[in-house]
Amino acid sequence: MTKVYLISGLGADKRLYKNIILPDGYEAMTTDWLLPYPEDTLISFAQRIIDAYKIADGAIVIGVSLGGILAVEIAKKVKLQKVILISSIKTDSEAPWYFKLFRNVPVYKGIPGNLMTRVGFMVRPVFGHMMPDDLELFKSMLRNSSPVFMKWAMHAVLQWRNNIIPPNLYHIIGDKDQVFPPGYIKDPTAVIKGGTHIMVFDRAAEINKLLADILKLP
Repeated sequence: MTKVYLISGLGADKRLYKNIILPDGYEAMTTDWLLPYPEDTLISFAQRIIDAYKIADGAIVIGVSLGGILAVEIAKKVKLQKVILISSIKTDSEAPWYFKLFRNVPVYKGIPGNLMTRVGFMVRPVFGHMMPDDLELFKSMLRNSSPVFMKWAMHAVLQWRNNIIPPNLYHIIGDKDQVFPPGYIKDPTAVIKGGTHIMVFDRAAEINKLLADILKLP
């Protein structure tokens, strides 16, 4: 079986993929976040994920949001069969305007890490409408996130620089994504109409079909 590594987004865990079903012949390998070292960048952190989960040549990596950015960095180190991004960006030039703002005015540095895990009330306005069960699950993932990881990841993402698009990269976005607006994304593989930043929850049927089609490609 071909191993497919699933990397979640910031403030989320493996439950993010609860509605994702891979075709026969593919083994889903969910990953957990590692505790970052203070000096880690997304590049060094990607290597730590490779080492921890023994991601080898020929594997497939799927990443949502932050997980997609890390998938790009993994693909620059390992000869992946495919790398699939969902609700994410593949280069820093696709980052929205507020990335530059927060790099220049890093107000996030003054926010305690544990506070970042307690902003469940902001989930719906930022990420889009969710069914009640999905909303509660997302809030639970946020509450269970490591404050240390949250603080580190926010800084690491804002400092990320990359202009290399790995081969065999497929990019699925939603046209209602407010975190990574579609207007910034160049040449997406597929655009899900009405898809928000967390469409992996409520548009899973469409994403599963796209994944099945992508995985069939040579």
